[in-house]
Parts: sequence; C-alpha cells; structure tokens
Amino acid sequence: MEFSDFGLSDALLRAVDELEFKEPTLIQEKVIYNLLNDERDIVGLAQTGTGKTAAFGLPLIERTDAKDKSVQSLVLCTRELCLQITRDMKDFARYVDNVRITPVYGGASIVQQIRDLKRGTQIIVATPGRLLDLIRRNAADVGAISHLILDEADLMLNMGFKD
Repeated sequence: MEFSDFGLSDALLRAVDELEFKEPTLIQEKVIYNLLNDERDIVGLAQTGTGKTAAFGLPLIERTDAKDKSVQSLVLCTRELCLQITRDMKDFARYVDNVRITPVYGGASIVQQIRDLKRGTQIIVATPGRLLDLIRRNAADVGAISHLILDEADLMLNMGFKD
C-alpha cells in the first residue's frame, strides 16, 4: 500500500513525499482510509514513533473545508505533544491553501492565542485546561466540530483532566 492509495489530495501527497514518508505504517494503513471514508469512531493504539499523528492528521486536513473559517476539528493532547502535533500537521498542510492549525496550551500568551483564534482556524490542537479557559472567555467555539481526536487520552486522565 502507498499513500496515494488513500485518495489524498495532490497537495497532501506532495508534502508526504517531501517529508520522505515512503510506505504507510500499520496504524496509518488502518486509520487513514477509515477516517476518510467512514463516520465511525476509531480507537488507535500504537507505540510512539509509529506515525499516529499522520494517521489522524492527514485525514483531518483532507476533510477540512478551507472556505469555512470555523473550528471543524479538535485535537486534545498533553502540553508535551501540543507543539509537536501542531508542527507535524502544519508540515502536512504546507501545500494546502487556507487551512489554519492553531496550538492552544498553557504557558504561552493567552492574548496571542485569542488573537489567533479570532482570525479563524479550522483545526485546534489544545490542552484541556487552556481550551476550557478559552471556551469560558468565549474565545474558542468548538460547538460545531465534526472531528475530535484524543491523543494520549490515558495520560490526560492520569494527569487529572477527567472532569
């Protein structure tokens, strides 16, 4: 199987090629096709370094309506992963016009994050605590999201984010 077999756009395939992704990993094979073609929930378990971010990130970008500036997808993760996931997803989307991916996490300027969100973003990558803060301030509207990714949900639960 190759990445071109999934039906990804030429823009995403160009980025994947430049990132030197040769063949999809097992988690990518199992998840990408299903996220692009099915509306069911998916639980993906794989070790670190197996390409989970591409497994969910490529389909999220592919399914994003670039004309719609509202939040369409939300990735909840730990602070340690927030910037890494955002960087990877921006790398995947480098040739996709008008798709904005915004990181939201504690320890960074909330004022800047509010500005970034007000400009319009389709994908938010966030830590739960900062996202709740932004929702309470009416700066983040996630009411219309169609895709929710919980990356390392087990770690977030252990860190006290259950509520």
